[in-house]
Amino acid sequence: MRGAAALLVATMIGGPSRPQAPQADWTSFGGDEAGRRFSPLGEITPANVARLIPVWTFELRPADRPDARLLTSNMTPLAIAGMLYLATPYGRIVALDGASGATRWTHDLPADDGVAGRALAYWPGDPDTPARLFVGTRSGRLLALDAATGRVAAGFAPLVLRTPEIMNGTDGGGYPAGYSYQINSAPAIVGDVIVTGARLQESPTRGPAGDVRGWDARTGRLLWTFRSIPRAGERFAETWRAGDGLRRTGVNVWSSMAADVGRGIVYVPFGTPAYDRVGIDRPGANLFANALVALDARTGRHLWHFQTVHHDIWDLDLPVQPTLFDVRRAGRVIPAIAAMNKSGYLFVLDRVTGQPIFPVHERPVPRSSVAGEQAWPTQPIPAAPAPLTRQAMNATDIATLTPEHTAFCRARIAREHAGFAAPFEPLRTDRPMVRFPGSGGGPNWGGGAYDTARGLYVINTSELGSIEQLGQDAQGNWYNVAPGPSWFGQDGSRLPCQRPPWGQLAAVDVSSGRIAWQVPLGVTDGLPPSRRVTGRPNVGGPLVTATGLTFIGATDDRYVRAFATASGRELWRFRLGAAAHAQPVSYRGGDGRQYVALVSAGGSFLGSPNSASRLVVFALPRTGERGVAAIAARAVAPVRAPNPPRTPTATVAVASASTDFAPGPVKAFAERACTACHVAAQVTGQRRARADWAATVEKMVGYGAQVPDAQFDPLVDYLARHYSPAE
Repeated sequence: MRGAAALLVATMIGGPSRPQAPQADWTSFGGDEAGRRFSPLGEITPANVARLIPVWTFELRPADRPDARLLTSNMTPLAIAGMLYLATPYGRIVALDGASGATRWTHDLPADDGVAGRALAYWPGDPDTPARLFVGTRSGRLLALDAATGRVAAGFAPLVLRTPEIMNGTDGGGYPAGYSYQINSAPAIVGDVIVTGARLQESPTRGPAGDVRGWDARTGRLLWTFRSIPRAGERFAETWRAGDGLRRTGVNVWSSMAADVGRGIVYVPFGTPAYDRVGIDRPGANLFANALVALDARTGRHLWHFQTVHHDIWDLDLPVQPTLFDVRRAGRVIPAIAAMNKSGYLFVLDRVTGQPIFPVHERPVPRSSVAGEQAWPTQPIPAAPAPLTRQAMNATDIATLTPEHTAFCRARIAREHAGFAAPFEPLRTDRPMVRFPGSGGGPNWGGGAYDTARGLYVINTSELGSIEQLGQDAQGNWYNVAPGPSWFGQDGSRLPCQRPPWGQLAAVDVSSGRIAWQVPLGVTDGLPPSRRVTGRPNVGGPLVTATGLTFIGATDDRYVRAFATASGRELWRFRLGAAAHAQPVSYRGGDGRQYVALVSAGGSFLGSPNSASRLVVFALPRTGERGVAAIAARAVAPVRAPNPPRTPTATVAVASASTDFAPGPVKAFAERACTACHVAAQVTGQRRARADWAATVEKMVGYGAQVPDAQFDPLVDYLARHYSPAE
């Protein structure tokens, strides 16, 4: 089971299918079910893109709640027949006129629920059933709305996804009800089948199953279930030690799926098993973790799989939505698919057979020093393309942009006695290690875009390391005990500790495997002009157009940009009120005009300030049109060079990290909100200032933690009071 071929099984199905035609509408998270994020519209070109202006905006915060906190959002709107559909972080689904922004209908979820996901899913209906929008909620339900009216769709009762066989007995067993299972990304729609995955907790190791399910889009009837961890007697069960997969959580699809609609195949990118840094209790390759799996969308039957990391103990799962395209090699046209994990490796596979189009070699990797950990001896490394992120760093790679920042980074390494990990080197218990890329990537959920005319796959990546050390709480749960912050940088300044670039945009020629270009993505204000183009950490994705443009927000510097797809040259940028950690979409309005729209609302795991919460829509100006002006940030400073460094404050030692929260009136709520994803010691072992706790809670709300406005400040105050740095 150590070779790439041994971990891949392929079954030929069907025959040739017609390519999915580019469409002017944006009908799914990835533009189409193929995940190409490609617009065939031609009004906006490299010659005129610099003239773009914001022509209308839509505030996500409801007008009837002007005092509500600004909430973050990563939502990608759908654009269909001149209408925009999106969900807000305030539990409201809206339909807007794509040309004017006028609200056509709204649908409000119950006050104790919210939308969990980055896009809605659209089903066009049939002669007997009107078109529907599908919405995943934080309470673990799937709703169907009539796309024309916003009312609950007739004949489709809300699906309760938290079923007993999925929850593995965790409901009422010490897990916060409604928190540990929710749809994090839009379902895939393949014909008349809805395919759902879920977001689960990362620790402890026992919890809900990550199984994928198919449902009838008309009735909501369950059609099939594909088990993400094979059971005894099933194929590939031998990749787990007997009993280790029972009631284990993880191995779930928290990112987005893609589909070859013509062939009826859905492509499912699975995540890491829990706990994602330690595999002592799960020796083996652990299928279908970290694997791209092709399923028959009608039956859920396994067709083939390709595992990108064996026995993952680094959280290097597959966050990127797969993208479908055709590759031309040796006179052949090969139906292909791109799969990418957080390590920055791009695997280009035949999407019918699962075989790599470019060679993939199993390379030896370091052993683990942790007692009982049986790290897999090799990992699959593609011969092409080259990795899109750096794979390691050392002391000579410390940033030298300012003396203060350099001093801080060197002091942190010395104070924490941290080492630098080689690629795929397991974490240690005796010292922190800087690993690169860290658990945030590399690439992330924003996905890539494919230019069908130029044969280029365009994707953005962050260059973020993380500093981690393994430890256990009193109950034996593993977690990261390295002094915070876990990302290798300086809090407050938001400057990573390694040499730039800190974020990049790249284009890969998928037929040759060559990186066509790679450029820094983002700027750091306050540095000397000659040093500002550092690239910035980013979360979100690109959009490519037939005219040769790539649009992208994603960076924490709050810009949305347009690049020439052929060369990577920046052609236009516009600073928003908040970072756009989302995907831009392009569509034709009812007036025939081409628009580009994206959500500007900060947030994500980068913790960008939520200084705005709105949808911003751009177009070329008409005669005399000046555009809207009120989209500036609310009192937020741009990313700047650092102040004199603060002395790093270590977290408490692992032995004193409590498995229980401190007493007080907010304790019960803190337990419910803060252990939905992690064990208690992951929180109680931290020491942060109030502002840092506020940013952390805001991030967790973005991930799905249910913290009502009235509880936000009391929770932050409680955490800051009991878990603040020592004076």
